[in-house]
Amino acid sequence: MPLPRTRGTALRHRLAELRGPDVPAKALDARALAALAANPGCKRRAILDGAGVNKAALAGALGSPSAFGQSQFALTRGNAFEAKVKADGGAELLRLVREKLDRGAEPPAHARVPELTATGPEGRTARTALALREATEAPGEWTLLDHPMLALDVAGSPAFLEPDAVVVHPDGSWTVVEIKSFPMLDGSADPAKVGAAARQAAVYVLALEQVAARLESAPRVRDRVLLVCPKNFSNLPTASAVDVRKQRAVTARQLERLTRIEDIADALPAGTCFSPELPAADLTAAVESVPATYAPECLSACELAFHCRARSLESGAVTSLGRSVRAELGGLTTVEDVLSAARGESGDPDDPAVAALRRAARLRAEALGQEAVAGCR
Repeated sequence: MPLPRTRGTALRHRLAELRGPDVPAKALDARALAALAANPGCKRRAILDGAGVNKAALAGALGSPSAFGQSQFALTRGNAFEAKVKADGGAELLRLVREKLDRGAEPPAHARVPELTATGPEGRTARTALALREATEAPGEWTLLDHPMLALDVAGSPAFLEPDAVVVHPDGSWTVVEIKSFPMLDGSADPAKVGAAARQAAVYVLALEQVAARLESAPRVRDRVLLVCPKNFSNLPTASAVDVRKQRAVTARQLERLTRIEDIADALPAGTCFSPELPAADLTAAVESVPATYAPECLSACELAFHCRARSLESGAVTSLGRSVRAELGGLTTVEDVLSAARGESGDPDDPAVAALRRAARLRAEALGQEAVAGCR
């Protein structure tokens, strides 16, 4: 539910204070939102993204610069490919949509491409919703929305999202289109990159479903999205239909688990600020005042990963070994606790995790021809 006006205004002022004076907010895009949903227990990322803090600048100010993000060359190449795909009123893009997702529809001889410009993200969001409604009420026509603006409530704070395109089919259903610059070789692409694109597209599907639910007769938001990539080593577009039902369900569930941002903000010490202009000691104290949930997967998804990894290693937290290992260790939260339990110096012998560690230590000692570890005979 949207926040009441007074409460929402107070939260926006609080988040602006956290960013620092006169620091513009960094928009929360679908890529960041998918990464946030993949780690819903990390309050640090939730509050920083909710406040619009530039995490790359923050990481640099903390002395742990991020290597996360795309190169300028990749961005330029991606923009050029997207322009090619959408040329001539999106004729080639609509052909691919029909070929991969809607063969029974009439060929898109021509399509409506509504103007979506407006003032500010709220204005663009409203203009997009109006264009979607008008297209849905005009059956029998193809409509291409180029870079529409969608809004999604994330832990009590609105996130404005901009998919590459949304297509309204002649039957009134809606399809999300993702355009990527990585190649599709012999009809298939890098599974890791396809998975990341699917998670990103699932966020757009969730946002579109909220728009559809507000219409009098809710149209169908298709759960298969169109992924458009260069064909082999050329610059010619090809496409594949990607089923995002699993990613959509996981993302929706994880977003529901996120602690509301105002709850995290209320728990922070008075005067907390994440401005990169602060002295390093003050900035470090501010960041450390919010608990993080680090895992190795963060290295490919978060600009603060190197800082959080260093802190995790310093404290000996088992989360630095991965989520699966952490889940197997139960109440043992540090590496020292694990080693102590394996040596028989601490831990409840009836605890399955402790028993497994002691058995593993005994087997290791036997394999190395060493004397059995005390307490593990």
